[in-house]
Parts: sequence; structure tokens; C-alpha cells
Amino acid sequence: MKPSTKPPVVTCPTCGAAVSWTAASRWKPFCSERCKMIDLGQWATEKYRVPAEEQEPEDGAPPTQ
Repeated sequence: MKPSTKPPVVTCPTCGAAVSWTAASRWKPFCSERCKMIDLGQWATEKYRVPAEEQEPEDGAPPTQ
């Protein structure tokens, strides 16, 4: 018989609350819909950004502006 294992616990990225990683945790990794929507709003207003480097076009065409 397998010993029961506890589900992993993660931290809500918005408020820091502990969230069990189970099917019952509907908004994981967030603790609630509110925290999920706050995070989505941060992305929508571009407060979160993924860094990127400018790349030269491979075909030799001038960059578009």
C-alpha cells in the first residue's frame, strides 16, 4: 500500500497565501479569482513585461518601424 502524500503547496503570486495544488483549488496558482484578475490586470496594463532583445532581420531587409 502506498503511503498517502500531501499535495504540493505553492504561494499565490499576488498575495502570498498558501495554495494546495489540487483539483479543488480552482484558481491555482492563485488563491482566488480576485488575485487571478489582479495579475491579469498587471499584464494588460503592461506593468509586467517579458524582456526581449532587438534582432536584425535575417533577409537583409531594413527593420520596420
